[in-house]
Amino acid sequence: MALLLSVLEQGLIYGMMGLGVYITYKILDFPDLTVDGSFPMGAAIACVLIIRGVPPVFTLPVCFLAGAFVGMLTGCIHVKLKVRDLLSGIIMMTALYTVNLRIAGKANLPVYNMETLFDNKLVNRVCGGLLENFRTVLMILLITVITKGLLDWYLCTKSGLLLRAVGDNDTIVTSLGVDTGLVKIAGLSIANGLVAMSGCMFAQQQRFFDISVGTGTVVIGLASVIIGTSLFRKLTLWKVTTSVVLGSLIYKGCVALAIRMGLSSSDLKLITAVLFLAILVLGMERKKRVKSDAGITEHNKTVSSGHHQ
Repeated sequence: MALLLSVLEQGLIYGMMGLGVYITYKILDFPDLTVDGSFPMGAAIACVLIIRGVPPVFTLPVCFLAGAFVGMLTGCIHVKLKVRDLLSGIIMMTALYTVNLRIAGKANLPVYNMETLFDNKLVNRVCGGLLENFRTVLMILLITVITKGLLDWYLCTKSGLLLRAVGDNDTIVTSLGVDTGLVKIAGLSIANGLVAMSGCMFAQQQRFFDISVGTGTVVIGLASVIIGTSLFRKLTLWKVTTSVVLGSLIYKGCVALAIRMGLSSSDLKLITAVLFLAILVLGMERKKRVKSDAGITEHNKTVSSGHHQ
């Protein structure tokens, strides 16, 4: 039961981070490495605010705004300074390492025996008795569902539709008189805001901040997106966000299973890399097969129409 709860908690937290990566990777086709810096930034801000006595509920909007600001900077470097997308993310990721150390004051910051989102008077009162062991996972689920719902709603608004259109074909959007650069900046802001919120929840679930928690975050996010969208791609558009969260749960379940089978937790990054490589290879093979089938179908139609003539 403890293993299952751990997988659910971690899977849902990283699922929210996966939603941010989904915006950059799937919608904008932007390889944003900023997330490796904005995730621990959310964790650092959350721990500092909790230590200073700020109610835990306020850590979420503060971390979102901080992440959105960082995403905006990445977007400005790419759009306004004409720096390539990958390099823009690397520049911000590198800068955020120092920023995160400045925020926290040191490389490791614990918040043991302090009130968090998942352990405070209100939550303990509501989730007492039989629900006591499930209070953390229930709170994480509630926050993730609300966030996912708001993102689904946003993607159906005019601004959200423009965001999706820029990812599909920015030339058409430009022809409509819309500044695609501003739309990209907005998308990167929202994405990194979600990633920072995920880091905020992670720090409060683990009860500490460490400067290294962001290492490989983008790989985990991409793995969640690719697993989810590959396995559940028949879901309708507004449910794609659901598939990303499910992908994160499956990914975390695979990692937990690998550790349970005897692999050391120090091998976690290696497990992640191997798993991600396998997902990418399988995904590319599936795409090739689909394209091949589509080509054969088109050829058969052409031949058939030729016979009719």
